[in-house]
Parts: sequence; structure tokens; C-alpha cells
Amino acid sequence: MKKTFALIIISCFFLGCGSSFQSFYNKHKNDIGATSFQVPNFMKAMLGVMNPEAKSIVGNLSDLKYIKLTNVQELRRGSIIEEMNAVTNSGFIDMFRKNEIAQTRIISVKELGVVLTDVILFNSRGSEISAFYLKGRFDPEKIKALSDEDTFDSFTTSLVQSYQTSLNPSFNPNQ
Repeated sequence: MKKTFALIIISCFFLGCGSSFQSFYNKHKNDIGATSFQVPNFMKAMLGVMNPEAKSIVGNLSDLKYIKLTNVQELRRGSIIEEMNAVTNSGFIDMFRKNEIAQTRIISVKELGVVLTDVILFNSRGSEISAFYLKGRFDPEKIKALSDEDTFDSFTTSLVQSYQTSLNPSFNPNQ
């Protein structure tokens, strides 16, 4: 009985230590050349200024994290891709994955029935890596549309600009 209990405790410990986007984010947010943000609850309403296309993809958002790493050397790039593989292998399903020498793009999701609840958007191109984590309720077809590189880039730009606009409100009463 004691051996069974000990085995259960050890198993729970190892399962609890699995990779998560939060651990990936925390590990890299202080890297040189990193730009990152998490959207606190009180700011989620302010993300409404994004373009209609991006807003329709986001749906009901309850969590948003973003990280961008620049000037990433080739060896480190491979290591970061392996870290992201560990994250997406922990309960996520790859909706789209493209592995090339110069670029890796991943759209990995968790689902509840026909609704996506967690989405990781990862893009590694040259010496630049960016990743989003979205939690909420999302239409699978709209998330699948992000497999198109132009749509992915447009979505990324819209979210980043929307967040930056929310952080830098105008104090001009005429605007």
C-alpha cells in the first residue's frame, strides 16, 4: 500500500512539472532582445481597438501572452524550437506545423468539443522568434486561417499594435 501511494505521489510530481507556455514565457521574457507582454484582466476590454479581422479570430479571450526574441543565433534557435515542441507535446494538438531550415511555424491547440480553448501560435523565421498564447473560446476555422503566413503576420501586427495603443492612451481631450 505504501509503495502504491509513493508511486502515485511521484507520478503526480512528474506530471505537474510538465512544460507549459507560462514556463516558456517566464524562462525567456528576460532574455536580451526579448519583447513580451501578458494582458491583465482589466486591459482585455481595451483590446477592442484591433482590426475587425483580428478581433474575429480572437473571440472570447481570457488570457493573452506574447513574446518575441530577436537576434537569436542558430544553435539557440534550435534549442528554443525544442522547448516549444515540449510545450506543444503536453496536451496540445498540432493544427498546423511547418518545419523548414529557415522557418518553423506551429499552430497548436487544446479543444473542448468543437471549440478551441487554448492556442499557441509560434513562428521562428531567421534570427527572430515570436509566440502567442491565447486562452478562451475560438472558432477552429478562424484559427486555421492563421496557417497562411500573411494572415499570421497581419494578426500578429494587429495584436501587438492594439496592445501598444492600449498602453499609450492619448491624453489629448480632442481625440
